[in-house]
Formats: sequence, C-alpha cells, structure tokens
Amino acid sequence: MPKLPKGLLLDLDDTILVFDAVSDRSWAQILNTFRAEYNPIDPQHLHRSIKAAAKIFWSDPARHREGRVNLEAAREQIVSAAMSALQMPVNADLTTKIVRAYDLVRTQLMQPVPGAVETLRALREYGISLILVTNGATRGQREKIERFQLQQFFQDIIIEEECGFGKPDERVYRHALRALGLPPQDVWMIGDNLEWEVAAPQRLGIRGIWVDVRGGGLPSDSDITPYRIINSLCDIVQ
Repeated sequence: MPKLPKGLLLDLDDTILVFDAVSDRSWAQILNTFRAEYNPIDPQHLHRSIKAAAKIFWSDPARHREGRVNLEAAREQIVSAAMSALQMPVNADLTTKIVRAYDLVRTQLMQPVPGAVETLRALREYGISLILVTNGATRGQREKIERFQLQQFFQDIIIEEECGFGKPDERVYRHALRALGLPPQDVWMIGDNLEWEVAAPQRLGIRGIWVDVRGGGLPSDSDITPYRIINSLCDIVQ
C-alpha cells in the first residue's frame, strides 16, 4: 500500500471528471451549428474571441466567485463580449441559445478521468475518509455527482453554493477538517488549481497534492511548492 493519509479532500472538475479538455470540442461543435445565424464571421474567429473574453472574465477574483455559481449568465457575458470584440451585433436570444447548447454538449462529452472511479474505490477500501470539495452551483455539481454515482465514495460533499463559501477561502478547509474529525497533518487535498488546492490548504497545515493535468510542470513564476505533483488521480495509489 502506498503512503497515504487518514483523510483526503478531493476536487471534482479536472481531478475526478474531465472538464477543461472538452471545452474546445464543445465550442467548435456549437459554433458550427449556429454559424448561419452569425455569418459572415468564421466560427474559428469567434471561438478564439470567446477564449480571449473568457480569460479576461475569469481573471477577476470577484467576477470569478459570482460567475462560477451562475455559469449560464457568466458565459452569456463572455459570448457577448467576444461578439462585441469582433464588431458583431450582440443578439441576446442568440447568445442564450449558444450558451445553453454549449452546456448540453459539454455535459454530454464529460466523463470521469480514466482510472478515477477505480481510484476512489481503492481509497475507500484502504479505509481512507474522503470528502469532495468543489466550487460552483449546487445544481450543476450535484447533477455531475449523481450522473457518475460519485456520492457513494464520500462521507461528505461540500459545494460552494450550499455552504456559502468556496476555495480558496480557508473556511471551506476548516469545515472539511471538522467533518473529517482529523487534524490537518493527517489530511491531504488533491486538485488541479495551485492556489486553491495547494497553497490555500497548506497554509492550514494540510498537504496539497497538485494534479498537473496538462503535463507542463509548475509555472516558471510560481512560488508554490506542492507536497506532491501527479498527472492523474490514479497516480496517488501507485
């Protein structure tokens, strides 16, 4: 058995479920579907503009907090900003249709990270207490959890909208520690966000395990030192 803690806190998106990797495929499909409604702009140009607008939108911490609990409204703002940047007329009805269609396609494409479910099962068999800690809105996160039957693996599920605060707020980690009934030195946090799931919990004495989903290593300008770096959740038991 590999060296593991008594308790594990786990992120959901891009840790247990493939999330960002299906975004480009989803946008490409939907923008091609609605191409006739926003001609003569090329779908690839609009896609690039959406990605640029999204980067700006999510870079603001306050906007990030508000947007992640209301993704539809956030994405409508992003698509509208992308259209404006291309000097396209912004049609609210079209924007809503695009965003809702994108959400449906992305949901359909989303699957567990290869080996993730088997890893959760193995961790439970090792007798490790697991808590899911995820940001975002209750409805969207609960739908994913139920779709892939993930609730069976966790003794508690902490969702930002339900508890009123989310990562990297230290309150979410204190709440998780109380739920586990363990001191921080006996707990690890696993996730793909260096600030939220490594730096923040490590300030409380929890060891942060960074999932390097893109395989690029630590950013050259990062001053965060994870306890461990893995490329996939299944690496934790190997």
